[in-house]
Amino acid sequence: MDKNPDSLRNFLEIPYDRLEELNLESKKKRVSNASDEELRKFYLTYLKKEKRLKAVTIGFSDIEGRFHMLDYDKKFFLTSYDNLTFDGSSIRGFSRQAESDLRLKVDWRAFWWLPSDVFGSGKVLMMGEIFSQENKPYEMDARGLLKTFAKKLKSEKEFTIYASNEVEGFLVKGEDAEKNFNEKTGFQVASFGGYYHSLPNDVLKLFIDRTAEAQRAMGFENEKDHPEVAPAQFELNYSYSEVVNAADQIQIYKLTARQIARNLGMTATFLPKPVVGINGSGMHTNLSISKNGKNLFYDKKGRAQLSKFGWEVVNRILSSANDVCLVLNSSVNAYRRLDPHFEAPNEIKVSEVDRGAMIRIPLFNEKSSRIEVRSVGPDANPYLMMYVLAKVALEGPIKKESDDKRPRISYLPSNIDVAMQRFRNSDTMTKVLGEEFKKKFLDLKQAAAARSPLDLGTRVKNGEVLYHHEVYNQILWNGF
Repeated sequence: MDKNPDSLRNFLEIPYDRLEELNLESKKKRVSNASDEELRKFYLTYLKKEKRLKAVTIGFSDIEGRFHMLDYDKKFFLTSYDNLTFDGSSIRGFSRQAESDLRLKVDWRAFWWLPSDVFGSGKVLMMGEIFSQENKPYEMDARGLLKTFAKKLKSEKEFTIYASNEVEGFLVKGEDAEKNFNEKTGFQVASFGGYYHSLPNDVLKLFIDRTAEAQRAMGFENEKDHPEVAPAQFELNYSYSEVVNAADQIQIYKLTARQIARNLGMTATFLPKPVVGINGSGMHTNLSISKNGKNLFYDKKGRAQLSKFGWEVVNRILSSANDVCLVLNSSVNAYRRLDPHFEAPNEIKVSEVDRGAMIRIPLFNEKSSRIEVRSVGPDANPYLMMYVLAKVALEGPIKKESDDKRPRISYLPSNIDVAMQRFRNSDTMTKVLGEEFKKKFLDLKQAAAARSPLDLGTRVKNGEVLYHHEVYNQILWNGF
């Protein structure tokens, strides 16, 4: 008798080249004119026919951006996909215990086949939409807010928002290095290679290669990947896409990177500034808006070839820079990154060349015309961040320009306490998020800030790592 349990299993494992084909087809269906009902029938038919599938993973995010997953047995899913529920009181920032049950609906436009060496065999991934007990969109679901706003823009103005995100991170030694963080020793970087420079089989390059392979297989349409400026820092770039898909891909990007790092006995961290004295990590967010296939940001005769409409978007975002800072930089640690000594984008201004500016106008052609919001931290909730940016960009106020011929340079908040105060006092954020969402988000940020020193100092402290929302240690938090 064969004692190898793997010989008893026949779960779905798809080669990487075929995975890429399937996921690119799924990506096309996502933006097609096919109705949700047509896509529901298509994927249900596939799930019924594919006998080697054991489970459907449904992913969703809380209001701070932690990615949660539930695995549903395939047979159960096929009979109950329209009646899925979960305990919202166990998710930080969601419902109270007295009203804990929430509904989890399936977004049939968000479907991925998975590389089995990263996610395990026999599973597919879909994104969930959160609804209340009354079967209404749940007001704390940032993905739902973004998707609803994007659909409204499409139906009312024929606008499509596109985004691409340059997500940076660090590879550090040891599994669970964040949860085991000790400020006396700090993080130990996994590699000391330089910008664009690393030996082909250096551990950082192996990590980058494997992560890029997985992303490519999942239909990210990779562009380039490389070691970044700081030791053991990485960045993997992929093509722009519709804004909700772009946010979904950020969650998958980080999940994939963390698992591949763990497979190597390492940790991929997206703390904005895990190591003092070197460059931090950002999530530069490139945005553009199209109408009927035409990029509305391009004007050959405009300053930097950006259209009047594009400049209005820039000015609205800059006018609300302090209001949105907490959303874009949502952790204690994020404010270490906004240190001007390390190319920090902390100046509330726009520039074609100055990388210290909050917004940069990159070189582009008509097709790629865009703006780059550089101040975003890699630990921001991608759905909330892009919803707030899009909402402010199109509906926010524009401050009148100063008559001063030599205006003073304004800077983003230097710590989370100042950012929370600006957020708390912002009428714009109340209009964008609603009072309940704004209060819950602020309460969660305050809880983390209260466990970290106000003065960041020259050493990364235990509190800003151990109580970071992405590091989340349930046992630790339950002590408070």
